[in-house]
Amino acid sequence: MPLKPLTPLAPLAHRRQCQPCTACCDGWVRINVFDTPVLPGKPCPHSGGAKLGGCKIYAERPIDPCVNFACGWVRETSHLPDWMTPHQAKVIVLPAWTVWRTFEVDLALPVGSRIPFKSLQWLQAYSKKTFRPLIYTEQESDRTGHYTGQQRVNGYGPPTFQEEMLNLIGNKLVS
Repeated sequence: MPLKPLTPLAPLAHRRQCQPCTACCDGWVRINVFDTPVLPGKPCPHSGGAKLGGCKIYAERPIDPCVNFACGWVRETSHLPDWMTPHQAKVIVLPAWTVWRTFEVDLALPVGSRIPFKSLQWLQAYSKKTFRPLIYTEQESDRTGHYTGQQRVNGYGPPTFQEEMLNLIGNKLVS
């Protein structure tokens, strides 16, 4: 009996797509697009947001940061559950953002002023289960509710990790 030729694997039907999420373009990840700063309260001028179809210059968007960026949810090796898409869970996760004492450290950025309790609780449980420290931020706003551009940085993980993060950044807001 002749062997059947191998057929290439079909693309994964469940491969995650960015759309309709536009959280990275909405300023929650601090980037520069064509020398224009994109930050909380100041979305990319080329983004129409999720309701208007996302990027208006998608075919011409810059390689860095736009084409090269992939949040932790959309990556093929993502450890995040399906419900943690940034626009639903209100958090952008950047896995292995840095390394502390040989441990990969994830960074979690709020889509809004703070990471919702359910999302933060999941991230902290995952951190504890996998011995993977977590850094997460909170956006600061003024009395009128406008974002100041400063963030409060928090660490979750072993006490030594938290102490070293506190010594590194102090108990200050970072821009």
